Amino acid sequence: MTEYKSDLLRHLAERGHIHQLTDAEGLDALALKEIVVAYNGYDATASSLHVGNLASVMLLRRLQQAGHKPIALMGGGTTKVGDPSGKDESRKLLTEEMIASNIQGIGKVFHRLLRFDDSATGAVMVNNADWLDELGYIDLLRNVGPHFTVNRMLTFDSVKLRLDREQPLTFLEFNYMILQAYDFRELALRHGCRLQLGGSDQWGNIINGIELTRRMNGIELFGLTTPLLTTADGAKMGKSVNGAVWLNEDMLGNYDFWQYWRNVDDRDVGRFLKLFTDLPLDEIARLEALEGSEINAAKVVLANEVTKLVRGDEAAAAAEATASATFAAGGVGADLPVWSVPAEGCTLIDALVGIGFAASRGEAKRLVAGGGARIDGESVSDENHRISLLNGEIRISSGKKKHGVLKPA
Repeated sequence: MTEYKSDLLRHLAERGHIHQLTDAEGLDALALKEIVVAYNGYDATASSLHVGNLASVMLLRRLQQAGHKPIALMGGGTTKVGDPSGKDESRKLLTEEMIASNIQGIGKVFHRLLRFDDSATGAVMVNNADWLDELGYIDLLRNVGPHFTVNRMLTFDSVKLRLDREQPLTFLEFNYMILQAYDFRELALRHGCRLQLGGSDQWGNIINGIELTRRMNGIELFGLTTPLLTTADGAKMGKSVNGAVWLNEDMLGNYDFWQYWRNVDDRDVGRFLKLFTDLPLDEIARLEALEGSEINAAKVVLANEVTKLVRGDEAAAAAEATASATFAAGGVGADLPVWSVPAEGCTLIDALVGIGFAASRGEAKRLVAGGGARIDGESVSDENHRISLLNGEIRISSGKKKHGVLKPA
């Protein structure tokens, strides 16, 4: 590991946040002598960020913990264009009302993980629509366009991937990298921002912003990316078998969020504790050294710590209590998903779809046929099995880890 002198880079390196740096020595020296203002950008394509975004939000948290100033840039302007990075097809264009609503939603997690105040290191939230909406397109092309060549733009992974797969890349999306570069320049001029943070797929866009600002204004900027986060089995973080693992509780219940972390691969525990919690490194070393069934205790710690940060202490405590009641005592935890069964009852297939354990009736039938459906802990293999709640609520399960409650309507 590279020996850094500044608390900032040493802190980031120790916890596994650093993948690429444009000028490690220069940034290290800057962080030693002054407060570094740094930003990460988030397009408002949904009303919540997901677990795949959490590493970058934690990067802003680490920056602030090390005595520097984070900027959370909301992409009110760039969302109207759509970032082609890592995408096989164009995103659906959103209305301004939808974008504004999404920004309000994704802003919640930042207020939990960052400190917003008037101090020198207080976080700020900025919307790039403030300057992008005011740009005249011809003026933009005349002032910024000469600093980009189509030849080089075609070499970026975000463009090559789409073209190699013969998927259309619209001219609107092709402009995204110019707008993101312009964002970095604007933040440098407006807020004294010197560092852009991002995932490894943003490296080319970050370099664009650094070069554009140097050519137009002679300001030296820096870039830092985090590793592409995958689980030990190679899956991209942020997804589960049932879709995205959202950070906001209105998109994913606290218990399901807690369970995502409780069920991570044994090999990921230590790495995730470093990236996604504030636990001391010596405590993390102790937990990741646990073996056999004892590693489950470390997973509970991981689930509790991440849920506390993202959802709050009460959410973590309730989720753990539900897990304890459901698994250890064989009961029904208060935080489990609930579905109301009609007075006349319903089929097992209806219940599995209704509570969200299957996306379709076909998927529910395959679950039953495979022996994965249980009623009050007993396996049910008859897809026509009818459920009646005349004797009160019952527990329904999908496999060994997903449980819910059926209640009379």
